[in-house]
Amino acid sequence: MGEYSFKTGVSCIVMDSKDNVVTLLCDIKAGENLSFILNGIKHNIIVQQDVKFCHKVAIRSLKKGERIIKYGESIGAATECIDEGEHVHVHNIEGIRGRGDQKAEQ
Repeated sequence: MGEYSFKTGVSCIVMDSKDNVVTLLCDIKAGENLSFILNGIKHNIIVQQDVKFCHKVAIRSLKKGERIIKYGESIGAATECIDEGEHVHVHNIEGIRGRGDQKAEQ
């Protein structure tokens, strides 16, 4: 088993139990471990790419077309499958707000 790097202090934030991404509070390097509390349970994920401050990382595998939930709100849909620990940004999500060709959420 490889060695993993751990950040000290708070390095990410999850605001809502529906969230499927964390928002980074600092730059993170590939292979570093992120820890966060969700629904009272501590979780750890290994980041797959270098990711910059304020960007998002998937906290579980996401299917193509699945809504990306940040702070309890849908911010877009996955344009491809996204693995746990992967960077979530414009390269793998598309905006859905205000689009007439997308079915509104019920």
